[in-house]
Amino acid sequence: MIELQTPPNRRPRRLPTPRFSSDADTRSIQIGVLGTILVHVLLFLLVPKLLRIEPAEMMARAPVSPQFDIELAPDEFTGAEEEPPPSQFVEVNPDAPDNVPDKTVNFGAQNQQAAQEKPSPETGADRPAMEGRTDIQFNQIVSGQLTDETVFSPPAPAVEASVAQQPAVAPRLEQNPLPGFEKIDGEAPDSFGSNIAKFPENASPVPEKVEGVRDVPLIQGATGFAPQIDPSNPRPAPRLDRRARPAFLSENKIGTANIGPVAFDAKWSSYGQYLQQLIEAVQIQWDRILIQSRNYPSRGTTVTVKFRLNNLGQVSEIIDVRSESGNEQAKRNCISAITDRSPYGAWTDDMKAVLGETQELTFTFYYL
Repeated sequence: MIELQTPPNRRPRRLPTPRFSSDADTRSIQIGVLGTILVHVLLFLLVPKLLRIEPAEMMARAPVSPQFDIELAPDEFTGAEEEPPPSQFVEVNPDAPDNVPDKTVNFGAQNQQAAQEKPSPETGADRPAMEGRTDIQFNQIVSGQLTDETVFSPPAPAVEASVAQQPAVAPRLEQNPLPGFEKIDGEAPDSFGSNIAKFPENASPVPEKVEGVRDVPLIQGATGFAPQIDPSNPRPAPRLDRRARPAFLSENKIGTANIGPVAFDAKWSSYGQYLQQLIEAVQIQWDRILIQSRNYPSRGTTVTVKFRLNNLGQVSEIIDVRSESGNEQAKRNCISAITDRSPYGAWTDDMKAVLGETQELTFTFYYL
């Protein structure tokens, strides 16, 4: 069975109430203190309600010291963003003067500023105005002829020292004897006097004048070897082989305001110079393959080869080969033109910093 137990009946506890003193004076003081406390409590609770301000907001509105904000310009300390490096390769005119452009997206094997030989009605382009093909966009502005030669002409052979060099006798230095002194006295017996001496050029303590040359090296008696010049067989001066690939030019209506040799807006870079030499090597090899080949593709055939070049200048992978006509012989000729001359030389340190370990390149061959 279940038994329910209830607690015994108890009288309810009364809350403690304050007791006032039996003394009349003390009781009046206690009542006054209690009334004052009640009045302040009521004021603290009712006044914010009347003013519609919460107690926490009253504390927040306590007087504080004045403040102000400083807004810095975005580039004040971080510095302005650097101009991105040029990204479009162009084949410059090797005969144009070296001139760094202000701002351009083009880079090549030489610094150039866009110019053209004749004024153009419309200006503002980074390349000269010219007539050419409208169906294909080429990145060349001049046409030339390539030869498979070294870049620099070979130096002249050294000539025997006994024949080409003869001891040169040092010239005699002109020498003038030291001058005497001229004494000048005033008329008055107590006046000041002076001694005047005029020194000629090359004054030396010699008794008589020695004829010779006025300007002679400071080291007297030194002898050297002067090269003997043969007017009938002059030495060739070293020269840079300035050349350009054979090219078909693209039509460009908008030119530049600068007048001078035909030129691009382009900035030099080691990568641009490297690409220029690579393209010239592929062009020479391609021409050689076509000359030796008995099967020339039909005119208008286009072949696009995408390949990977590593930092040693090696063609490490042929990624894709496409041809509109589908001629397999044309494809093989283009692939061989790229791979036969590999490697093309190791990259420089700045090229590795920009390009990394490998770089994808796309060459388009036109059978025109």
